[in-house]
Amino acid sequence: MTLLPETARQFDAQVAQAQVDGRAPSLVLGVVRDGTLAHLAAAGEHPRPGVDLQYRLGSISKTMTATLIMQLRDAGRLTVDDPLERHLPGTGVGTLTLRQLLGHASGIQREPEGDWWERTAGADLATLLAGLTADKIAYPPHATYHYSNLAYGLLGGVLERLTGMPWADLLDERILAPLGMRRTTYAATEPFARGYVVHPWHDTLREEPRTDTGAMAPAGQLWSTIEDLGRWAAFLADPDPSVLAAGTLTEMCSPVVIGDLDSWTHGHGLGLELFREGDRVYVGHGGSMPGYIASLAVHRPTRTAVVGFANSYGLRTGHLGALGRRLLTLVLDAEPAPVTPWRPAAAPPPAELAELTGRWWWMGTEIEVYADVAGELHAGRVGAPDLRFVPEGPDRWRGRAGGQDGEILTVLRDEQGRAVALDIATFVHTRTPDQEP
Repeated sequence: MTLLPETARQFDAQVAQAQVDGRAPSLVLGVVRDGTLAHLAAAGEHPRPGVDLQYRLGSISKTMTATLIMQLRDAGRLTVDDPLERHLPGTGVGTLTLRQLLGHASGIQREPEGDWWERTAGADLATLLAGLTADKIAYPPHATYHYSNLAYGLLGGVLERLTGMPWADLLDERILAPLGMRRTTYAATEPFARGYVVHPWHDTLREEPRTDTGAMAPAGQLWSTIEDLGRWAAFLADPDPSVLAAGTLTEMCSPVVIGDLDSWTHGHGLGLELFREGDRVYVGHGGSMPGYIASLAVHRPTRTAVVGFANSYGLRTGHLGALGRRLLTLVLDAEPAPVTPWRPAAAPPPAELAELTGRWWWMGTEIEVYADVAGELHAGRVGAPDLRFVPEGPDRWRGRAGGQDGEILTVLRDEQGRAVALDIATFVHTRTPDQEP
C-alpha cells in the first residue's frame, strides 16, 4: 500500500532537506508497510540511490547476530543466562552472561584492544580473546547502560564455537537465505555506494577504506540495500516462524536496560534498540561504519517501518536514526491503521463456554466476560475487556494478555455442576455483588 500523496510529499521534502543540511553525497529512506516497500525517497547524486544499491549496515548487523543467538536458545543449545565462560572459557570476563552482552548491560568496555577496529583489518577470534582481562569490565553488570561493540565480537565467538561454522556462513544459512536477502553480503558487492568523509570547510570527499573486520564482524560488518533492509524490517514486525518464533522476537523487544533513566525514551532489549516516541515504542537499531550510516525503526503493532542509508560519516549526518524515527511518526500520524470492521459470529459458542460469559463481580467491581470465535475468553471492565485467557484444561484457563498475563482463571462450580464463580489469580468473582467470594 503506497503512501497518500500529501504524506509522500512531506516525506520526500524532509529527506531532500536532510541531504542538504547533512551534506550527504547520497541519502535514501524507505517506508515498509505490511511486508513491502511502500515508498522510496532518494536525494543526492554520488551515487544516485536506488533500491538495489548497497550501503554498509554497521551495527544493524548486531540485530542479526542476536537473532542467531536466540535461534540457538530456542533449539536448546544455550540459555541467555549462561555465563560466557561456558562457551568461551578462559577469557577473563567469563562471569558475564549472554543476556548482559546482548542487552549492553554487561559493563564491558566498548571497543576491543588495539587500533580502531572499524577502520583496520580485523584480527581472528583467538587474537580478540587473548586481549581480554577482567579489567575490561568498566562497570558492574546492570549498573548502567554501556554500549559495547566488543560484546558482539564475543557473541559471534559463541556462535562459532557452538556450531562449528563461521559467523558469515551461519548467518547466510539461517537468516539471509530463508528471508530472500540476496543482496545482504559480508563484503561490498557491486553496485555499492562508496563511503566518504565530507571535509568540514571545503566540501570535498575523502573515500574511506572498506575493511574486513574479522572477529568483530558480528558487530558491524554487513552490507545491504534498502530493499533487503526492508525485508529485515518486515521480519522484525512479523517474523517468519521458520526463522524465529514470534514469542522469541517479542522477548527480544523487552527491555534489558534503560538508557536514559530521566526520561525513559531509549533502552535496549536482547539485541534490539528500543525508542519511545510519545505513546509509541519503536524497535530497531542504528548503524555506522567509516563512510556510512544506517537506520532501522519498526513499529510492530502496525507493521510499519522506516529504513535508511547515507554514504558519509560525521556529525552532520550522524542523526539519520532520529530522522528515520521522525519520518516513521509522520507516516503513522498521517495514515493511521484502518479500523477492522466488526463482523457477527457465525454461530454461538458451545454451551460450556457460553455459561462463562456475561457480568461477574468482585469486591463491588463489575467485569464482563465474552468468548471469541477462537474459543478464548476475554474479560475486564465493562466495555473494555483487556484480559485474554486461553484454555489449559477442564475449567482451567491461562492469562495471555493484560494485567493477568500468565495467571490462572479457574471455574468454580456448585454441586449441580453450574459455574458459580471465576477464581482469577485467587480473586473470586461471583454472579452478583451480593454473593460472598
